[in-house]
Amino acid sequence: MALPQPGTRPSNPRFSSGPCAKPPTHELTALADAPLGRSHRAAVGKAKLKQAIDNTREILGVPADYRIGIVPASDTGAYEMAMWSLLGERPAEMVAWESFGAGWVTDVAKQLKIDHTVHTATYGEIVDMAALNYDHDVCFTWNGTTSGVRMPSGEAIPANRTGLTLCDATSAAFAMDLPWDKLDVTTFSWQKVLGGEAAHGMLILSPRAVERLESYTPPWPMPKIFRLTKGGKLIEGIFKGETINTPSMLAVEDYLFALDWAKSVGGLPGLIARADANTQAIADFVAQHDWIENLATDPATRSTTSVCLKFTDKRITDGAAFAKAVAKRLADENVALDIGAYRDAPPGLRIWCGGTVETSDIEAMLPWLAWAFEAEINA
Repeated sequence: MALPQPGTRPSNPRFSSGPCAKPPTHELTALADAPLGRSHRAAVGKAKLKQAIDNTREILGVPADYRIGIVPASDTGAYEMAMWSLLGERPAEMVAWESFGAGWVTDVAKQLKIDHTVHTATYGEIVDMAALNYDHDVCFTWNGTTSGVRMPSGEAIPANRTGLTLCDATSAAFAMDLPWDKLDVTTFSWQKVLGGEAAHGMLILSPRAVERLESYTPPWPMPKIFRLTKGGKLIEGIFKGETINTPSMLAVEDYLFALDWAKSVGGLPGLIARADANTQAIADFVAQHDWIENLATDPATRSTTSVCLKFTDKRITDGAAFAKAVAKRLADENVALDIGAYRDAPPGLRIWCGGTVETSDIEAMLPWLAWAFEAEINA
């Protein structure tokens, strides 16, 4: 017998894993101070960009001797800039347990063609990070946005490593506690955990990464948009708000708003608590229903932002079609938008639980998920 439709709907049905939901208090009028029509190299533009860097450092607790830069092309641009600028001095350990990590493997194997070893795990699992050679450069994602699997901690990364660690933290920054002493390069984008606008990436470099940049020149041609050094020295202006290309000052203003909102909810501890509460609401739901499970097999490695779920009911004969039908029902009812699994991932759902999502909206959406499941099973 089909379940009746729930009586309560989420106030905000946006559970996309990127671009993600705006902060709950977001209004376009809050961006009125954006210096539109002005040069980003004018004093006002540089001040806004420097403020974005400073506020990022404050909230994330980035050490004072780490550089933070705003770079083009979102997290992809930031991570590729790091790989193309830093890799090749020694062999690389390429780690992939989801789609984006696999993309970085392709860069190294097919484009840069440097000496490397690939370590992979199936969706829902994670690579044994303690088994890697950290005298090589190690490239990995902290949180697998398409698999719902994250690093449980940085304990596996040795303090006395001689290689660099390059961490794609785009769905982890502002939701998980990143151990900066274990990370030499960290990248993320504005449109993930803080729900900012797309096209801008953040590049964070440790002193060890800066030393590599100033002592090693890759053998391949370097596009202008990737150049971090000039005459063998770091271009310090990039890390003071002097961007390589023209940024959107409207998007910068939007990021500044998100950073201010993050402070208002308790900074990083508050953001982590909000994501944890959202994830726990889903975990409680999964525990109460035998037809759905978390894709991540080990609770210690389950993401607290991009929560990936799979249907396990034996009556389902076509998992991909069933998951798409459930996601469509929820979207048609405007109670959960854009929650289908990533195209390369196993069939299922992916629900964003970062801090800009209200737990009350997760709790209001989950009965609808049960309704949609029953409606499809009985269709």
